[in-house]
Amino acid sequence: MDQQARRGQFISLEGIDGAGKSSHLDAIERLFAAAGREVVRTREPGGTPLAESLRALLLNEAMDPLTESLLVFAARRDHVVQVIQPALARGAVVLCDRFTDATFAYQGAGRGFDLAVLQTLERWVQQQEAGAALLQPELTLWFDLAPEVAAERLAGARMPDRFEAQPAEFFRRVREGYARRAAEEPGRFARIDADTRREAVWAQVEAALQERGWLK
Repeated sequence: MDQQARRGQFISLEGIDGAGKSSHLDAIERLFAAAGREVVRTREPGGTPLAESLRALLLNEAMDPLTESLLVFAARRDHVVQVIQPALARGAVVLCDRFTDATFAYQGAGRGFDLAVLQTLERWVQQQEAGAALLQPELTLWFDLAPEVAAERLAGARMPDRFEAQPAEFFRRVREGYARRAAEEPGRFARIDADTRREAVWAQVEAALQERGWLK
């Protein structure tokens, strides 16, 4: 087994509700599995029994932005300690449907919550030891889509949770939040144009993975 196969990879998929990111998780999982890799597929908020309980509260119960942010990072801490770090340590590929970029996009840009507070929480939760780098995905696939198009895709699909039920202006701010994060870390982000045919979207995803030498 070569060095690349021994090292775990952490990949997150981001985007506003309706962008279609979740529909490509199956295909990404199959690609890595076919290459002989262990794949851990997870999501945020969620990924552990405790985090899933907090997810239910976040999606359904009214709360102020600070409470919302604290619950998100509490769920993330349990997820990181119980699932993500152990999987990476044993060389697995972690595919995560949303991670911290979503918090800066939804709570930060969407809700208008204090970014400095979010940065402090990010450091507390994702820094393994003082002075160490923050745990972040090596690759973030950002499925970028106009809120109006996303709303059309979601219309009538299911009963919306309290995030999906937000107005278009909220999702415009969320999209801008993702764009800021991508501009701050261009080496980590791969922008995927999600306003096109499914096959064309997948071609962009596959190209982003191949560029990093993870798939042949």
